[in-house]
Amino acid sequence: MAENKIPPVGLGLWKISKDQCADVVYQAIKVGYRHLDSACDYGNEVEVGQGIAQAIKEGICKREELWVTSKLWNTYHKKEHVKLALEKTLADLNLDYLDSYLIHFPIAQPFVPFEQRYPPEWLFEPESENASMLTAPVPLYETWQAMEALVEDGLVKEIGVCNYNAGLLNDLMSYAKIKPSALQIESHPYLTQEKLIRLAKGYGISVTTFSPLGALSYLELQMADALESVLTQNVVIAAAKRVDRTPAQVVLRWGVQRGCAIIPKSTKLARLKENIALFDFELSEHEMEAISSLNQNRRFNDPGEFCEAAFNTFYPIYD
Repeated sequence: MAENKIPPVGLGLWKISKDQCADVVYQAIKVGYRHLDSACDYGNEVEVGQGIAQAIKEGICKREELWVTSKLWNTYHKKEHVKLALEKTLADLNLDYLDSYLIHFPIAQPFVPFEQRYPPEWLFEPESENASMLTAPVPLYETWQAMEALVEDGLVKEIGVCNYNAGLLNDLMSYAKIKPSALQIESHPYLTQEKLIRLAKGYGISVTTFSPLGALSYLELQMADALESVLTQNVVIAAAKRVDRTPAQVVLRWGVQRGCAIIPKSTKLARLKENIALFDFELSEHEMEAISSLNQNRRFNDPGEFCEAAFNTFYPIYD
């Protein structure tokens, strides 16, 4: 497997329905995407694999031209379950290896067998009257050692983490024999995370940001208000007029221009094309600073909020 570099714009596959997913992936590859961001928890990896297979069959790309990421779910953190989870993902995607495999959350939950429920999601016994999220006493150190074994077995090229804070990242770097290659975090102009991104880059870790448009990813989940859209901010609109692009393209360009990869999600062909057309214009230093100054430390994807609201369990991982 040749050395590869993560493409700066990928397709985020969270919340893409099974009936749309194969075609969306195929169309995305057809218009130029080479970075696909998947996860067990998204529940659509079989369909992602179908889209990839169709594109390869038609000669649109070769497997080695793609960067495919997936993620280890919370219920598979014990060392004996990590490889099982990865093999299930590979079987669903119909791939021999992943380019990157990430710990999805620094949260360990009790194991749920595949035949009982897959993906297992957050609730331990979802059918019970008082269903809640349970946690399991599995140290992240144990999970990381099992992740390292996947690299040694040739099943994944690189390993990394999602949703880690600075303290967890510093701790991981103290014991990792195979260092994390990637950190994936929520970041957008309302949550710039500049210290964490600087820390990761200082360690030589690449950063991918999910929800790069902020609130738009969360409206349908009722985890954000339409008034929280960054696209209506004057500095974004002014920059969009200057470069003759959409406000969304300006915000996405801000994301890649600060040295991160981004994984916007869309199911619409026109938007897929728009989201990747970010490399024939540049924001000025003043525009970059003005957009960064919109920071409110507004986190939309926060277990400290949604675990209690949806799963009857208070479980913050950020201060």
